[in-house]
Amino acid sequence: MKSPICEMLGIDFPLLAFSHCRDVVAAVSRAGGFGVLGATAHSPASIHRELAWIDEHVGGKPYGLDVLIPENMATAGEIGVTYNSLKARVPPAHGAFAHHLLENIGVQADAQTVSDDRPQPFDPDQAMAVLEAAFAHPIRLIANALGVPPAAMIEMGHSRGVPVAALVGAREHALRQVAAGVDILVVQGTEAGGHCGEVTTLVLVPEVIAAVRPIREVPVLAAGGIMNGAQMAACMAMGAAGVWTGSVWLATTESETTEIFREKMIEATSRDAVRSRSRTGKPARQLRSAWTEAWERDPTSPGPLPMPLQSVISENALRSVDRAAAAGNAKARDMVTYFVGQGVGLIDCVRSAGAVVQDFKAEFLEAVERLEGLIAD
Repeated sequence: MKSPICEMLGIDFPLLAFSHCRDVVAAVSRAGGFGVLGATAHSPASIHRELAWIDEHVGGKPYGLDVLIPENMATAGEIGVTYNSLKARVPPAHGAFAHHLLENIGVQADAQTVSDDRPQPFDPDQAMAVLEAAFAHPIRLIANALGVPPAAMIEMGHSRGVPVAALVGAREHALRQVAAGVDILVVQGTEAGGHCGEVTTLVLVPEVIAAVRPIREVPVLAAGGIMNGAQMAACMAMGAAGVWTGSVWLATTESETTEIFREKMIEATSRDAVRSRSRTGKPARQLRSAWTEAWERDPTSPGPLPMPLQSVISENALRSVDRAAAAGNAKARDMVTYFVGQGVGLIDCVRSAGAVVQDFKAEFLEAVERLEGLIAD
């Protein structure tokens, strides 16, 4: 395809797939798309292992890396914040509420021993160290979410000839990213899974394109609720150079999600993907569950804490819930949740990642042919 994204990344089809699972990343790239590994939970050592595996299984095809370096969180500007020091800041009422939720469904939280030097969740220094380690591998893109990438990250990519992408959820965010020097804008509507804004993809993509065009040419990847090739064609008809997808890969055989969560995705409607601060402390779209409902609606809830404090509460609790649900605890199943967008309503089966890529290609061509058929001779 003739797309600036294809030229920049060395691919034939501008379908980018964000996933925390190395198997999905490799499978998508092998099939002609572009896999992007989410590296938020990794250390320099673990990212080496993951990327070495991808290098061995991607068949020489290009892939990228996504990190999360928030501009704004409760510990911004502090140095040396560790997981354990952060845990000591969690108000007793919040810890007690989480404990109460688990106790009510018969779940015992997993025992957790964390070394004193483990970084806080979403630690910016850790993210930069992971990026530095990643450049020992042939990555072709680096991306950042939740704010303008640090100048050092942009320089890190540009000095190595690797494009830098940034996710945006509003027009003003896009203007700041362009001024900072990013190469690709991932324009993410509120339909998206994970951290997202409040404007729909259909409105936000053309709004950002129109705002950025007078400044300089920056390719836009549309994101948010995109689950098939027809939607991809629609976004490119609006001016996007390709699409950035995430939720569709959660329902693949290779994904990191549990079998129970895949079952719940198939059962869900689009309205079951709710924006909640109950997992990370920032609004993030995820599957509605007893966990999200309790934190957001229970009158006894103390309310979610800001990022990164809420993750200290949710991380181990939800891991314990997944374990209990897999063991047959029906009440725990009701509490199972994960990041997913409104496109979950379009999921009706589990497929391989490679099959999803091929379906995207076929559906894209069918959509383009339908549009061409609308033009009078």
